[in-house]
Parts: sequence; structure tokens; C-alpha cells
Amino acid sequence: MTEGMSLRERKKLRTRHRLLAAATELFAERGFDKVSVAEIAEAAEVSKMTVFNYFGGKEDLVLAPMAEHTGDVARVVRERAPGESALSAVRGQFLEAIEHRDPSVGMSDLPMVLTVRRLIQETPALIIRAHALSMRSHELLAEVLVEEAQEPSIARVAAAQLISTRNSLIHANQLRLLAGEAADAIAGDAATLAERGFDLLAHGLGDFAIRH
Repeated sequence: MTEGMSLRERKKLRTRHRLLAAATELFAERGFDKVSVAEIAEAAEVSKMTVFNYFGGKEDLVLAPMAEHTGDVARVVRERAPGESALSAVRGQFLEAIEHRDPSVGMSDLPMVLTVRRLIQETPALIIRAHALSMRSHELLAEVLVEEAQEPSIARVAAAQLISTRNSLIHANQLRLLAGEAADAIAGDAATLAERGFDLLAHGLGDFAIRH
């Protein structure tokens, strides 16, 4: 991860990781709302100003890793191969992320990652920010699709469907991990569910949930 980085860059990255770890530990022990930025700075052995040099606020100390992935889907679609559909590109990236146990698709069972997921679920302010990040992912993907589409409104609908499908799949993975299952144990099921979810987009909902 640090290959090719300068000494200054490596030091900044270590400080960032130390702040994230200190904040996560304090939030898990006492709750998000009961921990101050000053206490996080003290635990990480830096100044309060240093915290704000790295993060805009307390919410960012939890959601920064998630924020780093808001452009993933848009990037994958923009960089897809000639002749490849947006759906195919998103599906392929998601399945590859499952294979690599990537936290960005809810497939990491590392204790710190699970702690962050619980914090988000239990803290209204974090839920709101997480939703805003999801909306940003949709906006970025929509921008890419609108550039290519003849019907901008339909492009935005397609972007919403792709992002919503991914979010639902990620949530399903996270629920199982938070219930105590291991990432390796659920990976096969997660891939199967992803294939089925993206198939719904590929073939439509016309035959889904017909009442008998």
C-alpha cells in the first residue's frame, strides 16, 4: 500500500490510520455522541488541530473509508471495455470485490470494519451521512450515463437501479457478518445473490412476484 510513497506521505498515512483506529475504539466503548474530537486527539497523541487537518469532523472519522469508494461504480462504468454494458461492468466489479473480501461490498469480517458498521447503524447522524454518500455515488454514476445516453432521464433511472441493487446486496452481506458469520463462509452465497440481483436488472421485473 505504501510502495512508491515518500517518507512524508507514509507518515501522513500512518497518522490518518492512527486517528481512525483511536476514534473507532472510543466510539465503540462510549458511543459516537459521547466522544469529543479533543479526546480522539489525545488518544492518538496528536493535537486537536491535527485531527481537523485530516478530517472535516467526527462523522468523517467513521465514514472516511466509505467516502473513498463513492466514485467506484462511476469509474468502473466509465472505464469499461468497448462493447461492454454498464450492467456487465458493475456486476463484474462487484463479484470481483466479493472474491477479494472487499469491505466496500460488505465482505470484510475484520473487527474494526464490523465495529464501524455497527456504529453507523446505531447512530442517526452517521446513517444520514452514509445515505448522502450513497446518493453521491448515484449522482456520479448518473453523470457518466447521461454523457452517453440519448435519454438523460432514463440514464438517471438506470443509475438509481444499479446503485440500489448494489446497496441491497451490500446490506445483505453486512447483516450476515454482523450476525457472526465469517466472510469466507458467506462468500459463495453472496456471489450467488449478486448474480440473481443483477439478473433482475438484466431481464426486468415483469415476471417477478406474480400473485397466484
